[in-house]
Amino acid sequence: MTKNDLVELERGSAGIFGAFRAQLQGALRNRRPLRIKAGFDPTAKGLHLGHALLLDKMRAFQDAGHEVTFLIGDFTAAIGDPSRLTRALPGRDEIEANAQSYSEQAFKVLDPERTAIEFNSSWLAEVDAAGLRQLVARAPESDDFSAQMPFGQGAGSGASLYPLLQAYDSVVLQTDVELGGIDQLANMLMGRQMQRAHAQKPQTVFTLPLLEGVDGVDKMSKSLANAIGLDEPADAMLKKIMSLSDSLMWRYFDLLSKCAAADIQQLKWSVGAGANSQAIKLDLAVEIAARFHSRSAVEAAREAFMARFPQAALPNGVLDIHVAAQAEGMRLARVLMEAGLAASSAEGNRLIDARAVQVNRQCVENRDLVLIPGPSYLLHVGALRIARVTLRPIMSRVAGP
Repeated sequence: MTKNDLVELERGSAGIFGAFRAQLQGALRNRRPLRIKAGFDPTAKGLHLGHALLLDKMRAFQDAGHEVTFLIGDFTAAIGDPSRLTRALPGRDEIEANAQSYSEQAFKVLDPERTAIEFNSSWLAEVDAAGLRQLVARAPESDDFSAQMPFGQGAGSGASLYPLLQAYDSVVLQTDVELGGIDQLANMLMGRQMQRAHAQKPQTVFTLPLLEGVDGVDKMSKSLANAIGLDEPADAMLKKIMSLSDSLMWRYFDLLSKCAAADIQQLKWSVGAGANSQAIKLDLAVEIAARFHSRSAVEAAREAFMARFPQAALPNGVLDIHVAAQAEGMRLARVLMEAGLAASSAEGNRLIDARAVQVNRQCVENRDLVLIPGPSYLLHVGALRIARVTLRPIMSRVAGP
């Protein structure tokens, strides 16, 4: 595994607990893929963008060659996690319908050929009263679980039944790495202790940040009516993302966009310099929706939105940028980089090859195009990044008398 592979797996984590890098090295050395688990309690119908953070990380592990289990907590959903109980518990029929939608929508991100889907009722429904007493008896009295409990809560045999059952899932699946939101830290650490009690190597706990819903207050949840569902039509996705506050938009960029961190920072700079944040937000909305819908559906949704809100596609005062250049001029890709419209000359060339660059409203396909100092050029990158760029000639030194 290369350093870049490791960085990609660790990217976006809110905290990793356990010998993760040693596990990866051992898996490579022994040619045994790690067993990755992430649990989803089907308490509402359909997955949402908050779940997509977990699905993205699961897909990253799949692409790195590891085994991924999408665990549907149909048994634990009927009990309820006390750390995030926000509504009445669903009935069995509702749980089954929700679980079906989960198993279908997971493959919007995951590779179906490399995904195991499990239901924890398969083993938890078989645990009798004596088995429950054994689970409680094996709950940790102290150790790193207690140290990591949120809000200073204690741990012990009086802990909720829910974390014990979630922990037992890890024992049954012999999990090497469990993925979950930061709010699941205590439950996942319980899994480490439960595995030790069953003479297994403790799993690594890999936490991810929580995505706020469209209200910008609570974490995304369908029960709070602030979610963007993966099954929502493209136009509905666009409208909801466009309703985000500007500050929340950057949070969605950081957690959901495939843009490099440097590119996101560049976009922030352009907004600070006067670019239209609504145009950039529409770019983000299109990118996210395109992950779950066809290109034609997303383009139609984008055109419909722009027809209704044309100001979303207009630059708020086109940026005026001055770039110093030699008298013989500068290649277009370099101009794009110097103007902050591309992260590098290489990216500028890729944009030109993709027919994504216009000069004075004319599409450019020639990498060798040279812009000469003097006139101003109206540059478009994609539909939304626009700047008026003036090349200032670098003055040649004049020899003395």
